[in-house]
Amino acid sequence: MRTLVISDLHLGARVRNSALTRSEPLERLLAALDEVDRLVLLGDVVELLEGRTAHAMAVAQPVLQAIGARLGSGREAILVPGNHDRRLVSSWVHAQGSRLAPDAVVPVDATPALARVTSWLAPASVQVRYPGVWLRDRVWATHGHYLDRHLLPTSAFGVARGLLGRLPREEALPVDYELAGGPSVTRVEAWLTRWLPRPLATMVEDFAELVRAATMPRVPKPLLHRRFAPLLAAALGMQMRRASIPALARVVYSLGIDADWVLFGHVHRLGPLDGDIESQWQGIAGRPRIANTGSWVYEPLLLHRAAPDHPYWPGGAVLLEDGSDPRAVALLHDVTVSKLH
Repeated sequence: MRTLVISDLHLGARVRNSALTRSEPLERLLAALDEVDRLVLLGDVVELLEGRTAHAMAVAQPVLQAIGARLGSGREAILVPGNHDRRLVSSWVHAQGSRLAPDAVVPVDATPALARVTSWLAPASVQVRYPGVWLRDRVWATHGHYLDRHLLPTSAFGVARGLLGRLPREEALPVDYELAGGPSVTRVEAWLTRWLPRPLATMVEDFAELVRAATMPRVPKPLLHRRFAPLLAAALGMQMRRASIPALARVVYSLGIDADWVLFGHVHRLGPLDGDIESQWQGIAGRPRIANTGSWVYEPLLLHRAAPDHPYWPGGAVLLEDGSDPRAVALLHDVTVSKLH
């Protein structure tokens, strides 16, 4: 069984930075599907957090239909919503309450919007799971937005939150993460980009992209435009050394997930890559080992004058093969900026 895991397509985002709305990136993904038995869409597939649902769904439809057609009737797609497309399952999740399991099976028609999205993936066989899914024995995958609850402010680029605020307890249920309080920078960002004029909305997105670079280890400063170096340094200081992976490890521990590997998206940073320090991609005492799927969005402020081997370059994925450890792969490693954005 060969499984390709991708996330963070953000189809329909107002700033139009999703690479899969361009022909060559989409063709690269479709070609990669020819080599696998199963595709996992690990969250933030459709940009619903901005509140422009009709527009986002219209943008997503042809992309997801192309994916479903390429998979065909003999293969499977698994959809695991994230924080930007949680509306696909939110009413069903609320109804489950404490019965929500870490790998709950969601009916494909749990909401009208979910029914539309899953229908576009036909004729492939479609499953929906939330908040995570076991892909094989001891390999668990989740979008990763629960880690925000262990950061301050509540966002993927926050700093370690420790015991501040209302956090899920040591032996937590998914509902504890669903109900945990705290302001969300992600929601504020989405609200601003929805209502601000486009130039200002793009500035907000650019700032968020730069701060997001501080969430993961070993982002080389020379790959970012020099004029933003002071801002990057400040963000790195606030980030308090690699907050995101320890926060994800805390989620895994709290939910009682006994896994050797955990795959996630959310922070848009593909890895681990060659040159990354292995110990920074692990939980306590080396378990679980962690891999990130990267994203399929072109973020100009992070990628200005960068080469395609940049860890934030769009086209990231994790490949899972029987008998092998999950492996981060860059599907757009040689695609130029002009064909991405």
